[in-house]
Amino acid sequence: MFPEVLDALLDRVPEHTAAAVDGRGAVTVSGRVYPVLTRGTGRVRGHLLVGLGDAEWDILDAFEDDLYDLVRLPLADGGHAWSYVAPDGFTGHEGPWSPEEFARRHLASYLVACRTWRAGYRGSVTS
Repeated sequence: MFPEVLDALLDRVPEHTAAAVDGRGAVTVSGRVYPVLTRGTGRVRGHLLVGLGDAEWDILDAFEDDLYDLVRLPLADGGHAWSYVAPDGFTGHEGPWSPEEFARRHLASYLVACRTWRAGYRGSVTS
C-alpha cells in the first residue's frame, strides 16, 4: 500500500494498479504495526504489483514473516493475484488495520526498519 516501503525493500517502486479483494479483511497483528489479510466479509483495497523479477520475489519472500502464506486470490474485477495472507484459523489480531493511522504513527520508523533489514539481506546474498 505504500510505495516508499517498496522502494526501501526493492530499490524501486514497481508498476502497480489499484486492486481489491472481496471476502478478506486487513487486521492488525498483535504486537506489530503491520497488517495481515484474513478471511472476512469485507473488501480490501490495495495495489497489484506488475513486473516483479525473480530476485524481487526472493526479497519479498524473505522479508515477509513466517506468519504469512502466499496464495492466489481472486480479485474483485475478475482477475487473480498472489498475496501474502494469514493462514486459515489465524487468531493473533487486535482489530481492523488503518492505513491512515499506520502512515501517521508508524510509517517513518517502519521505513527505517525496512532499510535496515534490506541492508542486512543484501549483505547475506553477496557474502
